[in-house]
Amino acid sequence: MIDWKTINEEGLLAPTMAKDFPNLPVVKSEGFFYLGADGRKYLDFTSGIATENTGHRHPKVIAAIKEQVDHLVHGPIGIINYDSIIHLAKKLKAVLPEPLDCFFFGNSGAEAIEGAVKLARHVTKRTYVVSFLGGFHGRTMGALSLTTSKSKYRRNLPVGANMTYQLPYAQITETPDGKDHDDYWSAHVEKDFERLFNHQVAPDEVAAVILEPVLGEGGYVIPPKAWLQKIREICDRYGILLIFDEVQTGFGRTGDWFAANRFGVTPDIMAIAKGIASGLPLSATVASRGLMEQWDIGSHSTTFGGNPVACAAACATIEVLKEEGLIENARILGDYALKRLLELREKHSAIGNVRGIGLMLGIEIVHPATGKPNGEGLMKILEKCLEKGVIFYLSGNKGEVIRMIPPLNIDKEHLDYGISFLDEAVTEYEKESKFGGF
Repeated sequence: MIDWKTINEEGLLAPTMAKDFPNLPVVKSEGFFYLGADGRKYLDFTSGIATENTGHRHPKVIAAIKEQVDHLVHGPIGIINYDSIIHLAKKLKAVLPEPLDCFFFGNSGAEAIEGAVKLARHVTKRTYVVSFLGGFHGRTMGALSLTTSKSKYRRNLPVGANMTYQLPYAQITETPDGKDHDDYWSAHVEKDFERLFNHQVAPDEVAAVILEPVLGEGGYVIPPKAWLQKIREICDRYGILLIFDEVQTGFGRTGDWFAANRFGVTPDIMAIAKGIASGLPLSATVASRGLMEQWDIGSHSTTFGGNPVACAAACATIEVLKEEGLIENARILGDYALKRLLELREKHSAIGNVRGIGLMLGIEIVHPATGKPNGEGLMKILEKCLEKGVIFYLSGNKGEVIRMIPPLNIDKEHLDYGISFLDEAVTEYEKESKFGGF
């Protein structure tokens, strides 16, 4: 048995990952819960950071994994071919918006982003890519040139900034009083692109515009629909490819198969991962066959991408999402959870803005006196939640936003448990900090 009290002292695991919150030793997971090495059960409101949308170790997914392992464990696609990858491609085509029907499978979200940008540059023969402030697209060097959720990710690294440009992401909380969100941000992004094209880069040099349709690591920010529609219009105007990073928003998280469906805006290329295979490493760069056919054979490849076992798990995941009505559940219980969190916001001076779409919910923690982001307070609240037996995670530029991402098969009873524990934790934090309610 591992001695968890001394494991970090041995220095075996890189601190950059191994000391993230909450660094909880666990021995098993089941359904909505982790079983800790301390013998306690912990309600997981992180879903493995939005990967296990079907809950931990869903029986149908586990059965598919075991059956696939009995037949084929590894398959370098191109050298061989196999059933699970073809079945998965067909299942994905059925749930993605047209004309997204051709797939390059990888292992992670960052790989899917790298593939998307390479494809866009290859097809358009253009150099530059435009992303948005607050976006997170991965930490590999290419993806990092697009990531701006936190400046520390780019520290001391030459991330190819001379090949990318960033524009402001729509923040509904910054809409001037009396202005309509859709009208204001639609006009705003038009002006942003106009300034960019007039002063920094010509539109015929831009290969792609990439964005998260809902900011993930950047703080669970939900933009107006018209803002996304205007970006689609601008891309069409100048022959620029639009890339959606749906790594975190995909597979029912926002209350539809993909945020593209929820907002009614279809990109030219999509990057998907996380919830695709209920915790197994798998991702895909998705585009139309017409675009994919312009990618020269061998110009992009993979050894482990589209692993047979991961593909089998993904096929089972899609079946579970359909058969158990988990996407509808995400929409219904997401609306319910948002209502309850808004009620907490009225009760607690430490809670600022609350937002959500499906079961992707953000709770901003602020200094009651100033309303400014309070990352230190957030960590104290998360620690209190952990003590009570529920795990939340953080996001936002200052680490000030609690991200609440329970499994999509969560029921109302356990959802209420988690929110009640959060309520208790915030109450205790305010009392200890001598903060009063409104």
